[in-house]
Amino acid sequence: MAEQNQDQEKTEEATPKKREEARNKGQVAKSRDAASVAVLLACLIFFWFGAAGMIENMMSLARWLITQSSQFKVDINNIQDLSISLAYKISAILSPLLLTAFLMALLANYLQVGFVLSTESVQPKFSKIDPIKGFGKLFAMRSLVELAKNIFKISIIGFIVYITFKGEIENFILLIDQSVWRILIYIGEVAFKIVLRVCLVLIILAVVDYIYQKWEFEKNLKMSKQEIKDEFKQTEGNPLIKSRIKRLQRDAARKRMMANIPEADVVITNPTHLALALSYDSTSLSAPKMVAKGVGFIAENIKDIARKNNVPIVENKPLARVLYKTVDVDETIPTDLYRAVAEVLAFVYNKKNNKG
Repeated sequence: MAEQNQDQEKTEEATPKKREEARNKGQVAKSRDAASVAVLLACLIFFWFGAAGMIENMMSLARWLITQSSQFKVDINNIQDLSISLAYKISAILSPLLLTAFLMALLANYLQVGFVLSTESVQPKFSKIDPIKGFGKLFAMRSLVELAKNIFKISIIGFIVYITFKGEIENFILLIDQSVWRILIYIGEVAFKIVLRVCLVLIILAVVDYIYQKWEFEKNLKMSKQEIKDEFKQTEGNPLIKSRIKRLQRDAARKRMMANIPEADVVITNPTHLALALSYDSTSLSAPKMVAKGVGFIAENIKDIARKNNVPIVENKPLARVLYKTVDVDETIPTDLYRAVAEVLAFVYNKKNNKG
């Protein structure tokens, strides 16, 4: 069956169950480029507003290091405390930037696929270290597309850097008369311009990549008609098993129905094809209730049980037909049939009283 499914062409859209299974395995349509460019853009904005503060903090760190080195000699006894203090100060400088990058990466992935938590992709599998499969993946269509995409991105970035530097050549000459601080500021401005232009191009590429990833994901998720049938059987159950369950349920309901006939007040027939058992208790019921009904073989069984238990059998063709069509088992009769049924019950009660 599995080989047959593989041979069939996958032309059908994936079912909700197939999509849910893929999502549980961590298989979703997302673009890594979108997350990368989002992080890069967030860091660029952070530098635009916070570069001065970071530089000031780095200069304060440099002054602290010089001060500490001049106050005492670094040896084996104080190197640990100095290292901890240095690591703490560096973390304090870099943590805002790292937190910004982390939150933006989280947001970019969430906007693409929502919240997905799966350990499927990190579980150890021997197939992942199979050298034959690994060599085959190198020449797979997906790998070739990724290679072409990366080469294109590198080419675009290189072209942007070239265009930017070409436009700044005249300004390079003027840096000869500038101070070191002014040169550093200029280098930062040029670097910012390059990264901004790269971000704008990468945003366009990320949108295109996301569309491609979405298309490829939907293509790989498609199912054959046989797979949909198999899934339906697994979800809804095998039709043969379902029919057997329904048959057993009908048999059980029929046995319960037959067990109620001895408590009936009357059985109305037409007289050969239909048989309907009615019961009426004025203390618990507002109207007579149908406790059993049947046609053909079941009708004969109803009449046999009624005879064995001395339940009166009354022939009334019109009433039997109407009751069979309009009233189900365990339902009370409708108001428009009250009079007809009451006449039958009155006849039965009078007959019992006369015998008594």
